[in-house]
Amino acid sequence: MATSTKTQDREATRTRLRELLPPGTTVHTILRHVSQSGMSRDISVVLHGKDGPQDITRLVAEALDSKVKDRYFNAIRRQGCGMDMGFDLIYNLGRVLYPQGFDLVPGQRGRNGDTSGHDDDGGYALNQRWL
Repeated sequence: MATSTKTQDREATRTRLRELLPPGTTVHTILRHVSQSGMSRDISVVLHGKDGPQDITRLVAEALDSKVKDRYFNAIRRQGCGMDMGFDLIYNLGRVLYPQGFDLVPGQRGRNGDTSGHDDDGGYALNQRWL
């Protein structure tokens, strides 16, 4: 029974994030900590809206079934190196929120300049920028 409740909570969080983050939204990431070995990073997620910045790290962590590291300002730990881990975090969020892809906003171009109106890879639904 607990698993069912956890799954329902995760889906409710994903629904909430879809409301906050429609396709084309820019999500900001903040690098909070890099491990001494350089093999992991702790990253916070912030949404800048009309009411100012909003920390959505906990919502993102729940949607991705990740843990939040409280030691470094509510950050999500990402393992690995050799790539942009902020992009990786937001790309995976997009894939979870939009598993069937997404419709492009009028005037928006898809990957490689595609203007067909739909992108099958939900990972590209959101834009990521570092703060």
